[in-house]
Amino acid sequence: MHTGHPMPLIRLSRFFLKIVAASFLAPALIAQHRPPAVPLIANDPFFSVWSTGDHLTDGPTRHWTGAPQPLTGLLRIDGKTVRWMGSSPRGYGIKPLEAIEQKSITLTPLHSVYVFEGSGVRLTVDFFTPLLPHNLDVLSRPVTYLSWQLISVDKKSHSASLLLDIDPAIAVDQSWQQVEWSRLRSGAMTFLNIGTQEQKVLGRSGDKVRIDWGHFHLGVSDQLHAKTQLSSTALADFVKNGTLGGDDDMAMPRPAESNAGRAAHLAVEVPVSVYRQVSSGHVLLGYTDEYSIEYLGQKLRPYWQRNNQSESSMLLEAEKDLPHLEELSRTFDTDLMHDMKEVGGDDYAYLGALLYRQTIAAHKLVADNLGKPMFFSKENASNGCIDTVDVTYPSAPFFLFFNPALLEAQLEPVMHYASLPRWKFPFAPHDLGTYPLANGQVYGGGEVNEDDQMPVEESGNLLILTAALGKAEGNWNFAKKYMPQLTQWAAYLAEKGLDPENQLSTDDFSGHLAHNTNLSIKAIEALGAFVQIAHGVGDEALAQRYQQIVQPMPSRWEQMALDGDHYRLAFNQPGSWSQKYNLVWDDMLGIHLFPATVMQKEWAFYKTQMKPYGLPLDNRKTITKLDWELWTASLATSPDEFADLLHRTVTWADQTPSRVPTTDFYDTVSGRQEAFQARSVVGGTFIKILMNQQLADKWRKSEK
Repeated sequence: MHTGHPMPLIRLSRFFLKIVAASFLAPALIAQHRPPAVPLIANDPFFSVWSTGDHLTDGPTRHWTGAPQPLTGLLRIDGKTVRWMGSSPRGYGIKPLEAIEQKSITLTPLHSVYVFEGSGVRLTVDFFTPLLPHNLDVLSRPVTYLSWQLISVDKKSHSASLLLDIDPAIAVDQSWQQVEWSRLRSGAMTFLNIGTQEQKVLGRSGDKVRIDWGHFHLGVSDQLHAKTQLSSTALADFVKNGTLGGDDDMAMPRPAESNAGRAAHLAVEVPVSVYRQVSSGHVLLGYTDEYSIEYLGQKLRPYWQRNNQSESSMLLEAEKDLPHLEELSRTFDTDLMHDMKEVGGDDYAYLGALLYRQTIAAHKLVADNLGKPMFFSKENASNGCIDTVDVTYPSAPFFLFFNPALLEAQLEPVMHYASLPRWKFPFAPHDLGTYPLANGQVYGGGEVNEDDQMPVEESGNLLILTAALGKAEGNWNFAKKYMPQLTQWAAYLAEKGLDPENQLSTDDFSGHLAHNTNLSIKAIEALGAFVQIAHGVGDEALAQRYQQIVQPMPSRWEQMALDGDHYRLAFNQPGSWSQKYNLVWDDMLGIHLFPATVMQKEWAFYKTQMKPYGLPLDNRKTITKLDWELWTASLATSPDEFADLLHRTVTWADQTPSRVPTTDFYDTVSGRQEAFQARSVVGGTFIKILMNQQLADKWRKSEK
C-alpha cells in the first residue's frame, strides 16, 4: 500500500463521459466502490489478468489463479521515471521507483479505466475487452486493447515517454519452463511474441493451471513511432537510460525465470508529446493457441479460427476494428448500465459492471467440426471441471438475457454426451471432464458408479434450462433433438425428486443431505418445465400425464416442509431453514405451481436472519453464495427487501478482505472468501433483469 495516496475510487462520474463518451450517468448514479479485483485482460480461463490491489501499482498483475503475470507500466516525465502499473522493477541495480498518484478507477461492463496525475500530467489508461454477446467472431478473439491518453494539467509542455513491459510468465504455467520469442511484421504492425519451447498443445489440464502452449502477442502499430525490444534488460535500460536499448536477446530458449538467466521480456516505448492536446495510443494484447478444447477425443479450434483465419489476419482485423468496437462499446455500456439501474438501482448497475466480463471470461468459445459454436465453462478455483451442469445453471440468466445461443452452445456438448451409449445412468451427467479436456465425466463416480453424483440436481437443471432456452429462442428444436434424454430424466424426477435421497446438490461444499427441501423444489420446477417442453414439441399426451404427476407435489411439499413461520432445510429437520432460491423459475417460466404465500412466509423469516454482508445459505453456517443471494433477492415480496439484500452484497464486495476476482462463496459475517473465485456463476446476478420481459426481448434482439 502507498500510504501517502488517497484511496482510489470507482467514479461513475463526468470524467467517465470523457473516457467512453457516454451520457447516461445521472447524478444519482455517482457512487464510490472498491472492487475485490479489477479485470484487466478478461478473455477466457487461460487469458485472464487482474489487478488485486487498491492501486494498479500495489503489486504485480496476476492471473485469476493468483499467480503473478506481471505487466509493468512506466512513465518518464521530464527525465523522471514513475510507475503506473505493477511493482517496482527489481535487479540490475535499479532503485525502487515511485508510483504516480492514482486518482480513480472506473468500471463499466467492457472497460476498466484508471486515471493518474503527477508531474503536471494526467494519464488515463483503459483496458477494453470487447465481449459483445451477439458478435461471436469478436467475442471469441483472444484480444484485449490497452489504450492511453496523456495531457498536461499544469498548462506547461512536457517531454514524456510511456513504457509497457510484459513478463514471460504470461506464456507459462511454471517459471522454470523454457520459452522462445520472436518479432514479426504484418501489415503496418510489429508483433512481439513469446511462447514455450515445448508446445505441448492441450497437454495440461487441471484447476489452478495456466496455459503453456500457443503464443502471447504484443501488437504495436507503426503510427505510434514506438521502440520495441525483446530483452531481459528492457526495464533496466529504460530506467537507467530513459529509453529502450533496442537490441533483442538472441540466446534462447531460456526459462521464464531463473537465477541462471532470464528470458526476454516484451517491451514497447512510446514517445509522447504532452501539452494542451490529448496524446493517445493503444497496443493489442493477444494470446493464440493452436487448439483450445478437446471434446470426446477431437481437438477443437477457437471459434474465430473456424474458417482457417490466420493469427496475423485476426490480429490485423482486430486492429482495424478498434474504432468501430469502441463506438459499439460506448453504446453497450451506456444502455446496459441504464437498464440495470432502472431494474435494481445504483447497486445493481455497479454489480453488473463488476461481474460482466468475469462471467464470459470463465468460458472458451470454440467451433465443432461443422463450424458451429460450442461454449465451454471452467470451474475456476473449485475443481477445474469443464462444462459443469450446475455451473451452467446459475450462470444461465446472463446468457438467457443477452444471447440464448450462447446457452445452447453450453448445453449442446453435455446433451450430446448424455445421448451416447457410454452414459448409462438414468439421470443427467455432472460434467465433461477437466478443463480443457472434455472427454467424459470425472466428478463423483465418473462413468463407473453413482457415488457422489448429483442425480436430482443435474437432471432438474437440464430440464429447467431446456425449457428456458425454448422460451427464449421461441422454438423447441433443441428439446426435440434430445427428447429421449429429457423424458428419461423427467421419469427419474417423478420417482425420486419430491423427497430426495441422501445425495449432493450444487452446494456440495455442505456435503450430502437427504430430504433437501430446496432440491425438492428444483425437481418440482423441473417437472413443471418438462410439461412445457412436452407442449413445445407437440406431445400433448405426455404433457397432460406429467401435469397430473406434478400438480399435487407443491401442496405435499408445503405439508412436509412447514416449520411454523418458515420452511425447513430438510423435511426431517425441525428448526432448520434454507434459502429457497430454486423457486425463481416458477413465475419466470410461467410454471405457476407454488402459491405466492410460500415466498411471502420465507421472506418474512429471512429478514430475521440477515447478517452484515448478506443472507446465509441455511442455518448450519454463516456462509453464502452470491448467485443464490440474488436469486433469493429477486423473489422478495417488496422492493425494499430486494434493495436491502442487494446492498449487503455490494457492501461486502466493497469491504471483503479477500482481494481476488470476485468470489461467489463467502462468509456473511467476516466477509472472507470461503473458496472459489473468477467463476462464471456470478452471471446468476443478472436474474433480476432477466425477469423484465421487455428488457430481455430488447437485449436478445440487440445487435450491439
